[in-house]
Amino acid sequence: MRTVITRMREDLSVIVARDPSIRTRAEALLHPALPALWTHRVAHVLFTRGHRQSARLLAYLARSVTGGIEIHPGARLGRRVFIDHGAAVVIGETAEVGDDVTIFHQVTLGAVGWWKDGRREPGARRHPVVGDRVVLGTNAIVLGPVTVGADALVGAGSLVLADVPPKARVMAPAAEVVTRPSAADRAEADQLLRALATSGCW
Repeated sequence: MRTVITRMREDLSVIVARDPSIRTRAEALLHPALPALWTHRVAHVLFTRGHRQSARLLAYLARSVTGGIEIHPGARLGRRVFIDHGAAVVIGETAEVGDDVTIFHQVTLGAVGWWKDGRREPGARRHPVVGDRVVLGTNAIVLGPVTVGADALVGAGSLVLADVPPKARVMAPAAEVVTRPSAADRAEADQLLRALATSGCW
């Protein structure tokens, strides 16, 4: 029981530490990711003891309450995992998440698909292993039995299909900024083109 209380206090403290909008542990109790993490701990114990249906029911209820945080009861999560915002996070059955990991919304730790996974050995890992202190940015997608090394950062919008070394940075291409000319600029350009056309320069 003491271990459970310690873990719960850790979860509340990490929310206060990593979410600037949360000021106190009492406020942290209303964080959207908390029900998912606490329910997952119970569901994982049930799952490992063979109560698969009860575990999946708990996971389903947690997903409904949290706005779409879907953690398979078979997944293994470390201590002080922080899921910011939480919407549309998916963590697959054989995924392993280390300690002090930060996961932003719309992150997927998934498999590559049944067409490949069906050919793996029974019991083989299908989902990623995420090392300690990794940060997974918004909409990061990590697929297959890859390993993201400790202290790595997977940037927003990144697609990861291969191992990421410890302390590495994975970044998706940044959006290109294209400026559009104003109406006055377009009118001036049109006037210049007409002048050139009538002057005989062309």
